[in-house]
Amino acid sequence: MIASVLVANRGEIACRIFRTCREAGIRTVAVHSDPDENALHARVADAAVRLPGAAPADTYLRGDLIVKAAVAAGADAVHPGYGFLSENAGFARAVQDAGLVWIGPPPEAIEAMASKTRAKELMGVAPLAGVTEADLPVLVKAAAGGGGRGMRVVRRLADLDAELTAARAESASAFGDGEVFVEPYLENGRHVEVQILADTHGTVWALGTRDCSLQRRHQKVIEEAPAPGLAPGLTAELHDLAVRAARAVDYVGAGTVEFLVADGRAHFLEMNTRLQVEHPVTEAVFGIDLVALQLRIAEGHALENDPPRARGHAVEARLYAEDPARGWAPQTGRLHRLAVPDGIRLDTGCSDGDEIGVHYDPMLAKAVAHAPTRAEAVRRLAGALERAAIHGPVTNRDLLVRSLRHEEFTSGRMDTGFYDRHLTALTEPAPDPLAPLVAALADASARAGRFGGWRNLPSQPQVKRYAVAGEEHEVRYHHTRTGLTADGVRVIHADGDRVVLETDGVRRSFDIARYGDRVHVNATTLTALPRFPDPTAHHAPGSLLAPMPGTVVRVAEGVTEGATVEAGRPLLWLEAMKMEHRITAPATGTLTALNAEPGRRVEVGTLLAVVEEHAD
Repeated sequence: MIASVLVANRGEIACRIFRTCREAGIRTVAVHSDPDENALHARVADAAVRLPGAAPADTYLRGDLIVKAAVAAGADAVHPGYGFLSENAGFARAVQDAGLVWIGPPPEAIEAMASKTRAKELMGVAPLAGVTEADLPVLVKAAAGGGGRGMRVVRRLADLDAELTAARAESASAFGDGEVFVEPYLENGRHVEVQILADTHGTVWALGTRDCSLQRRHQKVIEEAPAPGLAPGLTAELHDLAVRAARAVDYVGAGTVEFLVADGRAHFLEMNTRLQVEHPVTEAVFGIDLVALQLRIAEGHALENDPPRARGHAVEARLYAEDPARGWAPQTGRLHRLAVPDGIRLDTGCSDGDEIGVHYDPMLAKAVAHAPTRAEAVRRLAGALERAAIHGPVTNRDLLVRSLRHEEFTSGRMDTGFYDRHLTALTEPAPDPLAPLVAALADASARAGRFGGWRNLPSQPQVKRYAVAGEEHEVRYHHTRTGLTADGVRVIHADGDRVVLETDGVRRSFDIARYGDRVHVNATTLTALPRFPDPTAHHAPGSLLAPMPGTVVRVAEGVTEGATVEAGRPLLWLEAMKMEHRITAPATGTLTALNAEPGRRVEVGTLLAVVEEHAD
């Protein structure tokens, strides 16, 4: 029997595994980097061991340090979670060589499937070699790892070499393996996967399908189970292929076989030899705990001959600290509050008051809704996210709500090109922020003790300025005998955390939370602007400023001060929160300044380069 488990991971997945371990009476051990010293996963574990440093390569990717930590803390088993070393056969062997139980598939199965190139060969699918114009578009893909790292869509043959180089560098940084390959890129297909679970007694379960088509930068955003609208024959084929892949490598434990479905046909993509981020939707539909089953399998227990029966539908949305309207830029800062309505499962590695930094993935949480039908589950999740209290950095919450309510999604006609087609419309500012503006104003007046004040003589309206979603707004208001009014909106009540407004006889209530100059009004975030803005420093035209805090990972070849650059040419790459962000020339001109070199840490607004545009 397993008595103590070390989770070789961080954040949400570590907390999720600890929860199941506690329910089973198993002691828990966390590992943490220096930035994660006070992270939730380090706080909730029974014991925690420091991994000195901040970068993943120095901490969560150091298998030798993690094995030493397990031994030192008295753990007798290691669960890898997902990402980092979860698909590293060498790490699995090191765990076993130390006399510890490895809660995952055999190292040989990891080796056979963790490399996407070898997995494709095993399933009879060959990567592209000698790419020509006729093969375009193609996808450059890292052979190791996942999460969208090391992936590039190439639509011009002239871009292939540069994208191969970039993908190799990103893959080597993320996974310690720079191997990449090229495969056909199927436009507008659906990303469908099958959850499998296998024991050491020869039983393999295929636990239904999941649709993960809504993706940004090849990373999933919204997932659901079962995948909607698949023909029964295709579903059976996907199950059969998944079980075949598992049996081909004598698989043990939880894994996922991924496919691209296009024109009614299934195209094998890869097998992930680990637990997936989206595993909660399968748990909800089948009424199981996959982590508990992983533990039982690791202890040698047998599965039942057949899996439990699926019931209902489940949808999961990943809440990221990022701004979708600005290139999915990661966001940092203090997370003051994170709470969703009752009835929604929230898996998170954060708690109120935690600082969201730049070192790791920007995912804050996963929200999951389960209901008898797909329509009910989607409606429940959208409503819960809309009502959730998310106070802190900018998030993708509005995008999630709008995506879940988009007709293409509600009808089940989505595909992997969903955000390519709809992102602009989905990130447009709300058309009428008047009510939140008035609510914020009323709250400020109440806190200042001015609520309800009025003048006996008519006067010009007073003005208050706020920024909403990066756009500046003014609200003009009067204090009257009946209270504060603004553009036909009347304030009925304001007591510091709740405001009631009336418009055309209809009253609505707004919850208010204020942190410095930032105000959260229900799902709207506003920033109070000063009446007389201070003069700010102006940068020269063509200045390129860091859009986020991060690290310069590389500078494009041939990019030096004095060089001529063309509009759109990549100049350098920043890495922040597990993603690379390309900084390009805004116009054709001369690079008159370059303040970036690999390894340099930069903050938001740091001047990286200046391109002086050539005159026509």
